[in-house]
Amino acid sequence: MNPKGYWCLVLHAHLPYIRHPEHEHFLEEDWFFEALTECYLPILDFSERLLHEKIHFRFTIDLSPTLTSMMCDPLLQSRYLRHLNKLIELTEKEVWRTQNSPQFHTVAKMYENRLKRCRELFEKYQNNVAMGFKYLQDAGVIEITTCCATHGFLPLMLDKKAQAAQVRVGVSHYKEVFGRKPEGIWLAECAYTKGVDEILKDEGIRYFFLDSHGILFGNPRPKYGVFAPVITPSGVAAFARDMESAQQVWSAEKGYPGDYSYREFYRDIGYDLEYNYVKPYLHPDGIRRNLGLKYHRITGKVPLENKEPYNPDLAREAAAEHAGNFVFNRVHQIEHLHSMLGKEPIVVSMYDAELFGHWWYEGPQFLDYIFRKIAYDQNVFQAITPSEYLKKHTHHQVTQPCNSSWGDKGYYEVWLNGTNDWIYRHIHKITEKMIILSEMNSNGSLSHLEYRALNQMAREVLLAQASDWAFLMTAGTAPHYSEKRTRDHIHRFLTLEGEFLGHSLNEEFVKECEHRDNIFPNIDYKVFSNKG
Repeated sequence: MNPKGYWCLVLHAHLPYIRHPEHEHFLEEDWFFEALTECYLPILDFSERLLHEKIHFRFTIDLSPTLTSMMCDPLLQSRYLRHLNKLIELTEKEVWRTQNSPQFHTVAKMYENRLKRCRELFEKYQNNVAMGFKYLQDAGVIEITTCCATHGFLPLMLDKKAQAAQVRVGVSHYKEVFGRKPEGIWLAECAYTKGVDEILKDEGIRYFFLDSHGILFGNPRPKYGVFAPVITPSGVAAFARDMESAQQVWSAEKGYPGDYSYREFYRDIGYDLEYNYVKPYLHPDGIRRNLGLKYHRITGKVPLENKEPYNPDLAREAAAEHAGNFVFNRVHQIEHLHSMLGKEPIVVSMYDAELFGHWWYEGPQFLDYIFRKIAYDQNVFQAITPSEYLKKHTHHQVTQPCNSSWGDKGYYEVWLNGTNDWIYRHIHKITEKMIILSEMNSNGSLSHLEYRALNQMAREVLLAQASDWAFLMTAGTAPHYSEKRTRDHIHRFLTLEGEFLGHSLNEEFVKECEHRDNIFPNIDYKVFSNKG
């Protein structure tokens, strides 16, 4: 097959680092557990199935360092297995409870089978889902990219050494987990500012991703628009998001996930069923919450109580139909671009991975069908990874991208506004202090405790820099938790710094911080200096 063009699927898989060993149960850890069950394991599952069936497929997934750290953490692994086993127990009860209601019984059996498959996959990789994706990458069917260490928003960092630290730690962590150097990186929030690509070049990164306007408004304007990568002045390639394919999935009004046959996200048995029945599966506080078992479909713009029963077969047919429509549109888009541009275009479709399975329950089925239809129902384009495309096409236009992000309005407003601007004076200050400490102690002799304290200070700075906290403050989703996390990391840094400079380090406090914020166990604080 000599394709007229290529399609590049990019999934950004990221969650903030949430791990609370000081509590036996912690509500926000459920974000990770839900994403494993509904998103990451189903994506791994259909990918393994395609590989086993020898169906050609390719996609790129960014597994952020915070996410892979949680995937690799024994405490969170054991807590997830506990969570999953409780859900399976509940589905088994549901299968019995719904036996006289055929329409709900079918859905209960579906949940039981899918959750048991999740457990089977989870245990197959010794409870480490990152190793499942490593297996797929080693098999040559997917490409895993890295991300900024804690999803730090690089354009709002005042010192390039801080930006470099985020990139360096992300690259180093990737090598530790996946046993190779990353080819590409997902800049947190696709946020770019001039000079970031120079840092990527220094760290051996070959390419990164931008939203459409980041390249379209570059200088000079790109000859091929967003349908070919550009090379930045530093020599790193930049791929841009295709908005046509993005809108078909993302659009709240016209996107596929809004189809009335799909599962309704907002109606859950945690609220629907009798309290004493669901209480054993709630958190110890006993407050009702979503348990992940939902028996109704979107139906239409009707109240939740008027939602119709969910039909898995009907939803699966919709996913297949939508996948066919998506491939049909890509065929015509790529044929048109090929005739207009006179070369093989690449259409880059970029999405949050959590859309597929969590927000859109049938999303993994949709992706599975897409790759099957690409393989069997057309001969116009192929799925490809950025690295493969760069090997096939070695000459590209040099363009300086413009400052941009993929957030609302395309710039930085989501992460810097009246709800969150107070955090930056503090983050800038502890970052400045960390850089000074790193440079002052880059060659000196330190005691083992001092070395541990400096490394922990580096962790606290990185965790405070996470873009998630500013985003959640803007969104109003979890503002109190986000504010507390920001304050806690700043407080721990300042306490450690004061004790370090006063030669009065409290080993118990250092140990407590290491226990709570244990991300990047092999970090070297000198990543914040030029010698890092």
